Amino acid sequence: MTESGQERNIRLLVAYDGTDFAGWQRQVGTRTVQGTIEAALERLHKKKVALTGSGRTDAGVHAAGQVAHFYTDIRTIPAERFVPALNRILPRDVRVLAAREARFDFHARFSARSRTYRYSLICGRQALPQELRYAWQLWRRPRIDRLNGYARLFRGELDCSVFAHARDPSESKNRYIFGAWFFIQGDMLIFEITANAFLWKMIRSLVGTLLHYEAADLSPEAFQGIRSSGDRSLAGPTAPPQGLCLWSIAY
Repeated sequence: MTESGQERNIRLLVAYDGTDFAGWQRQVGTRTVQGTIEAALERLHKKKVALTGSGRTDAGVHAAGQVAHFYTDIRTIPAERFVPALNRILPRDVRVLAAREARFDFHARFSARSRTYRYSLICGRQALPQELRYAWQLWRRPRIDRLNGYARLFRGELDCSVFAHARDPSESKNRYIFGAWFFIQGDMLIFEITANAFLWKMIRSLVGTLLHYEAADLSPEAFQGIRSSGDRSLAGPTAPPQGLCLWSIAY
């Protein structure tokens, strides 16, 4: 697309409950977040409008800080008014939190510097029914010091092949990780990780692997050998999707 002087680039901040979606990316005949917002944009514009997100989330994964952009030829609506205009049309499990006009060359995916995800766990107690949509029920209480001993190993440019899904199409499995850690929030255990990008299902594989080896009482030194091995067979079970949330995007 080239700048015509007639179009504006609108940047959205979006949150959604991913439980009843087949992920972010539009798919024919399937309910997706991208497809749902594009349908709302089509109603406003009376024509199809393409929406681009900062990245894809899988089925069942949530977002508190997804960023997306679209080009509009509507000149009469201030950018911030797209928030109520879209939310009046959108279902309750998708909300536009903010909207503003961006540079014409802003791209939600390619302009992003880093992405932060959080994974929530309920440990050692019975979860409330409504909590089970947003957290993984773990019946034991893991040792946070041991988990953070592993998490400290995830910093810098790393080969993440161990945590890559077998069908991940990425040519390179290297990713730059800015940091990862576990912390307590209320009575939940949260894992947070920030990187330039992630492999398909990488974070869920990483969470499952960290907990698997913490339960086995593996030392951080031994875990470092597994992390750097590139051997996918050494990964633990993949954590379920409902605990994962796209938390924020940095530009």
